[in-house]
Amino acid sequence: MKPRPTLLIGTGLAAGAAITGLAVALADGGSAQDAQAVAEGQALYAAHCAACHGAELEGQPDWQTRLPSGRFPAPPHDATGHTWHHSDEALFRIVHDGSAAVIGNGYESDMPGFGDILSDEDIRSVLAYIKSTWPERERAYQEEVSRGD
Repeated sequence: MKPRPTLLIGTGLAAGAAITGLAVALADGGSAQDAQAVAEGQALYAAHCAACHGAELEGQPDWQTRLPSGRFPAPPHDATGHTWHHSDEALFRIVHDGSAAVIGNGYESDMPGFGDILSDEDIRSVLAYIKSTWPERERAYQEEVSRGD
């Protein structure tokens, strides 16, 4: 049986992205452990987050406009979104418990909690990957916001 070209291309792209993530983490003064977390986070993101938030962290179209259900589409996690406006603790809780549980007050969201699926370390790795894709300005802002955690 011959490997499918799309499978080979997809595997090559994933490997290239993982190498890029490692290079970014190490170039920013991160440790090999940080680079490993980014690489693991990238794989976990692809498996658990990309279906809604996009393979390139681009989010769903018109993510700032409510759907007919009254809920918002999945936002981007790249620098064009608002993820970098939130502290590490807030981001962790949103992924772990889901948006509605964190925001409260009857807020409804399609973002489920992943605390029963991903370990705390897995969640931190996904967040490390997302943060590794942001430009320096957004990373610096988010680090400052997280100082109060």
